[in-house]
Amino acid sequence: MVDAIHRILFDAMGSRCEIRLAAEDGDSAERLMHQAVDEVRRIEHKYSRYRPDSIVSRINAEAGRKAVAVDHETAELFSYAAALFSASGGLFDITSGVLRKAWDFRQPRVPSAAVLEPLLALVGWHQVECGVLEVYLRLAGMEIDFGGFGKEYAADRAATLLMQAGVRHGYVNLGGDMRFIGPRMDGRPWSIGIQDPREAEGVLATINVSEGALATSGDYERFFELDGQRYCHILDPRDGMPVRYWRSVSVLAPVAVAAGSCSTIAMLKQRDGLDFLNASDMAYLAVDDEGQMLYRDLI
Repeated sequence: MVDAIHRILFDAMGSRCEIRLAAEDGDSAERLMHQAVDEVRRIEHKYSRYRPDSIVSRINAEAGRKAVAVDHETAELFSYAAALFSASGGLFDITSGVLRKAWDFRQPRVPSAAVLEPLLALVGWHQVECGVLEVYLRLAGMEIDFGGFGKEYAADRAATLLMQAGVRHGYVNLGGDMRFIGPRMDGRPWSIGIQDPREAEGVLATINVSEGALATSGDYERFFELDGQRYCHILDPRDGMPVRYWRSVSVLAPVAVAAGSCSTIAMLKQRDGLDFLNASDMAYLAVDDEGQMLYRDLI
């Protein structure tokens, strides 16, 4: 008989993470939760740009030289990246990660055009050749980065693994990107606080969620302020500069990759992000640069 919610905290993908689930006993809960954590770590090791042995690092190392063989899972992620590029009008581009070389958000310094221009020349999804099971970056120095949806993909994979093992109540939370397995044991939804983008300990709103996924993108995770202007880590691939229009965008979707991608695209589209959110038919809560809160079906 399932009689308790169990919890594990762990660090992965640069974030504090949590899994909650209902299981028959403590031993079963421990086994299930560690299987889910192992799946998150597998994805982190496979796609981290910081690990020289990851498939992402191997593809980047061969940029301008030769194609790299990939497996079916990686090929599907490249297909998803292509879909995001199209859906965003070219703004969600996994080759734009190379721009991080110009920005250090630990220091209040805006890179010059001379620093940005050679990096912008390396940004361009059209310079990525995807075969059935191989990938080639045409320009030496190009880089791809799955950071825009890797954490959400890991949340979906971990939750799917738990559901396939028979778990019916709980959720996976990877640094705020959440995939829900099912409601609380008494059928009540989980109450999830949405962080106030201008108060680290503040809660902007509380929403009730039983299934699907919730993800938030915002200008408050990595940023600096200079001369009264906030510079956040979400960069426009056209000019290499941080987006400014939204303080945060939270999206509720059937799966975490969709929620995370939708929230990030809205941030990248800036003022046009509201039209994008409304066209998506997904529930959302967005806060613009003046603090105005806009939402649909989320609170």
